[in-house]
Amino acid sequence: MKNRNLKIVTVLILALSFMSFTLVKEKEVKLDKSTVKWTGYKVTGKHEGTIKLKSGTLVFNGETLSGGKFTMDMTSINTTDLKGDYKNKLDGHLKSEDFFGVEKYPTSFLEIVSVTGKDGNYKVKADLTIKGIKESVAFVMKVNGNSATAALKIDRTKYNIKYGSASFFDGLKDRAISDEFDLNVTLTF
Repeated sequence: MKNRNLKIVTVLILALSFMSFTLVKEKEVKLDKSTVKWTGYKVTGKHEGTIKLKSGTLVFNGETLSGGKFTMDMTSINTTDLKGDYKNKLDGHLKSEDFFGVEKYPTSFLEIVSVTGKDGNYKVKADLTIKGIKESVAFVMKVNGNSATAALKIDRTKYNIKYGSASFFDGLKDRAISDEFDLNVTLTF
């Protein structure tokens, strides 16, 4: 009798354990219409533009963000604050080896490594790969319904993008370009 009760209790515990793990289901959602806006700064002002996402997913455990992966199409770099020849010249320069080298590196990647937080407010650590160089980045992501937003500040010199950097070249004066640029991301899923 004692042995039979022990088996029943063991089966009951295993069943409850199994049920508790299946209640929190991991789900992966693909991104729909999403935007990545960049802002680059120089001594005399700034420039703005967009980069298209090639693909992307967010991963949730229940309603809580737990991961994600994104591929950015670097060939789509587009300046939005200029027109005509000035726009074409800057777009071409950003795609050149001086900056993102899109012929050799047509995509960049971001993969979420860890997430802390709850209720739609998360601190995210991720690996960002630009020009084949992977570096860790940290940022805040807010999830509300079927959308998420994040603002990242990226140090381009960590990815061997040193053109116009006063950190590496003397005498640039008003031609110096900030080492950091901003990415403002709105994800829809």
